[in-house]
Amino acid sequence: TSHALGQLSERQACSLLQQAGLRLLARNYRCRLGELDLVMRDTDTVVFVEVRYRRSNRWGSAEESVDWRKRQRVVNAARHYLLTHPHLADQPCRFDVVAAAGNPEDPQNYRWIRDAFTSQ
Repeated sequence: TSHALGQLSERQACSLLQQAGLRLLARNYRCRLGELDLVMRDTDTVVFVEVRYRRSNRWGSAEESVDWRKRQRVVNAARHYLLTHPHLADQPCRFDVVAAAGNPEDPQNYRWIRDAFTSQ
């Protein structure tokens, strides 16, 4: 199912980022403003990660699916997360995307885009 594929791709993305030294703070944080797939810590930086998976690029790439509306929902959810976790509010933040296409079990199909967008 698409839900199972989403869960698998989030686990793979989390593993990729943890291997790069990031630490998981939260997974699937939901509020009325949106959802955060992964919230990670990269030394002193709080990283909000959007994970996107596409079976194929026929209708556009996984990266392209993070459009303006999706970015706004992620930014708004990140603001809510920081309000509910005030000890992190003074830390630098960034927004990353982990995009994948093809076989979701193959770690080589995942591409980590650091600083994929800003909160502006």
